[in-house]
Amino acid sequence: AVLAGVKMKEAASGECVKVVVRCRPLFGKEIAEGRKIIVNLEPKTGEITVKNPKEPNDAAKTFTFDQVYDDRHTQKEIFEGAALPIVRAAIEGYNGTIFCYGQTGTGKTHSMEGKDEPPEMRGIIPNAFNHVFDSIYGQTGSEGKDYLVRASFLEIYNEDIRDLLARDQTGKCELKETPDSGVYVKDLTAFVVKGVSELNNVLNVGKKNRTVGSTLMNADSSRSHSIFTITIETSERREGDAPDDDPHIRVGKLNLVDLAGSER
Repeated sequence: AVLAGVKMKEAASGECVKVVVRCRPLFGKEIAEGRKIIVNLEPKTGEITVKNPKEPNDAAKTFTFDQVYDDRHTQKEIFEGAALPIVRAAIEGYNGTIFCYGQTGTGKTHSMEGKDEPPEMRGIIPNAFNHVFDSIYGQTGSEGKDYLVRASFLEIYNEDIRDLLARDQTGKCELKETPDSGVYVKDLTAFVVKGVSELNNVLNVGKKNRTVGSTLMNADSSRSHSIFTITIETSERREGDAPDDDPHIRVGKLNLVDLAGSER
């Protein structure tokens, strides 16, 4: 699975986009069929070496990415290394996106969502939920800061946009654009959430409405792209502001994307 992070706050390297590759081990059907590992990862250098199984005498090809992770790395290590800087930037008022793409069965949904229990199996999305509210609870009321968090969830399937939180799941949403707001989805449902449990409730309601289907590589594959957006609005009064001055408002958006699998 390939994790790509985008944040509208320049990193130390001056780049806004980072590409991270995670490689899972062989399992199930692959082991039963006697498949061999042809990919070698070097996390320290960010290099991936790929061998051609049909031409073992050919030289292996090497590719370099911002970060690479093999099957020894934990869900928490993936989150802290690939996603945490983007989550922090969203809390600071920047727009950030984390998305995962790859062929069906490569572990995209596992990387993004994982499992609720045990905690160490939780993926990027639940870890992001926890970090957002841990940060907010640690700052609310201090330095004159207050926070408002909203969540929305949409699906893109066969080029149609569907609001996964709407009561009527037969309707389709329209994509609009204005000079002030940029591109947005008209009438997209957004819930105000006050904690991790409420965020999880919103996520679970939307997941029940997602389009899934069976493929040769995955019995319950995501057949649509989904975007779960957390909007974090910060209201802040700064030292020196007059009592009747309006508070300073900044808004950051964190988009968590699970792409449908690509098959050949």
